[in-house]
Amino acid sequence: MNNKIYFTPGPSELYHTVPQHMQEAMAQKIGSISHRSKQFQEIFARAESGLRELLQLPDEYEVFFVASATEIWERAIQNNVRQESFHLVNGSFSKRFYETAKELGREAQVHEAPFGQGFDVESINVPETAELVALIQNETSSGACMPVEDINRFRERVPADALIYVDAVSSLPYPAFDYAKVDSVYFSVQKCFGLPAGLGVWLVNDRCMAKARELQESGLSIGSYHTLPALLEKALQSQTVETPNVLNIYLLGKVLEDMNRKGVETIRQETEAKAAQIYTFLEQSNVFSPAVQQPQHRSKTTIVANTTIPASEVNKHLAKYDLQVGSGYGKYKETQIRIANFPAHSPEQVEQLLEKLGEVER
Repeated sequence: MNNKIYFTPGPSELYHTVPQHMQEAMAQKIGSISHRSKQFQEIFARAESGLRELLQLPDEYEVFFVASATEIWERAIQNNVRQESFHLVNGSFSKRFYETAKELGREAQVHEAPFGQGFDVESINVPETAELVALIQNETSSGACMPVEDINRFRERVPADALIYVDAVSSLPYPAFDYAKVDSVYFSVQKCFGLPAGLGVWLVNDRCMAKARELQESGLSIGSYHTLPALLEKALQSQTVETPNVLNIYLLGKVLEDMNRKGVETIRQETEAKAAQIYTFLEQSNVFSPAVQQPQHRSKTTIVANTTIPASEVNKHLAKYDLQVGSGYGKYKETQIRIANFPAHSPEQVEQLLEKLGEVER
């Protein structure tokens, strides 16, 4: 039996109610039902309404379920960019979105900050020709985040017709977005929602839908089965275009019920308290230190630390206590660790982790 507590940045620790919900799903044979059945429509509707409640999502937004956030990069470019997109890049995942746009033949422009640094919004000049502006609220690879108040400032800094996309893959539901200031937000469930991997959630407003229809009606290909119009046609019936990850949508709906009972404000307050505890430890440590230098740009949910002891040795020590953190990303694999601070991680588990990390120094 695996009793390990995963502080990895995704897949990560499962939300504590997931095992119970899994048992219920198996008892109901959720994995065998048709995605065209009334039962699935109820599952879809429950997950959608739970998201709308938790995120306080306006009516003009649609909720779509796809395979992953990685898929959303491609679908976003196909459906919402005729010629040019503009990307903020400060880590590996924001860079991959930019590269995806180029691979799809668009004239992608980039404003890049060094790995692990945030952005000075005033220094960013968005081209007048940009149709989609890709912001990275939380860079999972580097632990750098963009404060919501900085995101809100972009609406006045981009062309009137430009669509603002926000990567919140490893941070929602923590950031309290003003959805009137952006056009699309997307995430994966294997991070802050504490679920198995294999489901991406794409939130889009009416402006995104209108742009997709405009491109489609002009004769431009906007993809195949996962076009925004096709997704909407089925979503209005609480269905998906193709056979989806029914089990994960079911589990998402159940976990959202749990989170809504707890309340998003409580979740946010706990996230901030745990993050403060972790960063205080890192600042006082002789082995670890915050990788992101500017406090306002430090992620509250994916905390990255420099380490003078190889990350593999850190995890070797933690394994004795059934704990695991993420190693650094890419070339930082051994010189950094990444600590997930998701709703699934209790304050008691965070305290245990910090106690055992402290032993590394002795």
